[in-house]
Order: sequence, then structure tokens, then C-alpha cells
Amino acid sequence: MGAKQSRACCRDKGPRGMVLLRGRQPFSSWDNSLLSGKDPRALLKRGMRHVSFSLVTKGMTDVPDFLWSLSEVQKLNLSHNQLRALPPDVGKLSRLVVLNLCGNRLRSLPREISLLKSLKVLFVNMNCLTELPAELSTCRSLEVLSLSHNCLSQLPASFADLSRLRKLNLSNNYFAHIPVCVFALKELDFLHVGSNRLENIAESIQCLASLQIFIAESNNIHSFPRSLCLLTSLELLNLNNNDIQTLPDELYLLWRLGRIAWNPMDKGLHISHNPLSKPLPELVEGGLEMLFSYLKDKKHN
Repeated sequence: MGAKQSRACCRDKGPRGMVLLRGRQPFSSWDNSLLSGKDPRALLKRGMRHVSFSLVTKGMTDVPDFLWSLSEVQKLNLSHNQLRALPPDVGKLSRLVVLNLCGNRLRSLPREISLLKSLKVLFVNMNCLTELPAELSTCRSLEVLSLSHNCLSQLPASFADLSRLRKLNLSNNYFAHIPVCVFALKELDFLHVGSNRLENIAESIQCLASLQIFIAESNNIHSFPRSLCLLTSLELLNLNNNDIQTLPDELYLLWRLGRIAWNPMDKGLHISHNPLSKPLPELVEGGLEMLFSYLKDKKHN
């Protein structure tokens, strides 16, 4: 499910707001057909560090009931199905460390997700989420949260309590600004807010002193805030495809960027496809050292 399909499901609703599934029918007697008389625990994979269970690309519209009895599961992968809801019973899996719900049809998460006190990694990208429960903020062990390709425009203020969060992906949603709660996440080293509706980056971005990767490409950002130059740990800064015309003189403080980057996966400064005023385009073509030298001289003259 790509970005277009994910966003389409925000609009593709029945008379009671239910997501319509076209051409797919629920599995009948799913529990019985999957188990074939076996003990559910026989399907668990016991690795060196984690007990895992996976039901990927099964076409499921509902989670099989037997799953909630597998209390020892630590890694659960239900990605790329047709799940329309995650039952409150998920709270029974109190040992979960990793939960992958990517590529389903979820419009919300149950409040009982707050019972997953050991949860460190949560993937809910490529769904139809329009909101998130404030109770998710009580999952204080959470370190990685991917919410990309949904229909979100805000986050609960309580997310500021996710003090251990290191990686947050909010790309391909409907955010008009970076949620204020994000600036309280002092341990963040990765933040992706690309392909939203941002027109500016708040000065509060400077609060994220641990940030190493910041991606805000494909928005409508009009200016490059000086406060970004205070994030001296940045190794990748991607502001491609925006409306930026000038660059702050203090940009040279971001020496860890190392180079002008053109490949999306490369570390460095990504600043292409912006209407930069002269002589900046030529300086960017000349490389980061030339650009920094120009900006430094401009600041001190």
C-alpha cells in the first residue's frame, strides 16, 4: 500500500465511517484453518533474544482470537493484511517489544495499547490513522515510532512524555506544523516530517540537540530557520523540494554535514529544488566548503 492508497482510505468510507474493502472477503474460520488442530504455541519462533510470531500478507480482516493467549510473544508482525481494527485484547501481550502493524486499514489504535509497558518499536505506517490515543504516551519504553503514510494532522500533547523516543517518522501525513510535543523529545536522533503541509519550521527545533537526521523534504517551507544551525550534531539535513530562497549565514556551524548531497540516501545537506536566490545555486553546485566560506565571509563583513 503506497502513499496514494493510504490517503485514499481516509476518504473511502461507508455510511458509518467503516473502511470499504473492495474485492477482498474475510477469511472464514481463520483460526481453525491456520492451526489445523495444532497448539498455537507450536507456531512461535524462539530466537536467541526474542519469541516472535508472524502473520504477514495473509489477507486477514480480523486478528485470530488464539493470538491473545500467546502471552510470551515479544515480537509480533501483522503487517500487510487488511486489518480494520486492533482489538483491545492486544493489551494482554504485555511482553511485546516490537509490534509491526504496517500496511493495514487501521483508523485508530485501542487505548489498551498503553498496557504494553515493554514496547520499544511500533510500526503503524501505511494505514488510515486519523488520530492516536493519548494513552500511547504511557509506553515509556518506546524508542522507535513510525506513523508515516497515514491521515494524521496532530499528535496528543501527552506524547511529550515519550522521553526515550529516538526515531520518529511522521512523513506523508497532513501536518501543517511540527507538533509542539515533538520538541520535548530530547533523545530524538531521527525525525522525518517530509511530504506534509509544513510552511515553516518552528524555532523550537533547536530543543532537539541530539538530532542527527532531519528530513523535511517536499513541503512548502519558505525559510531556513537560524535555529536549525544550532543542531550541530546533524549529519543529514534534507530540505529538498520546498520554497526556500535564502540560507542563514550561520549554516557553516553544521560542519558535520560534510557535503552537498544529491542521492536521497546520502548524508549531507540536501537543498535541491528550491528557488534559491543568486549566487546560492552556483555556490551549492561548487560544494559545501565553497558555500560555507561564502556564508562565513558574508556574516563577518
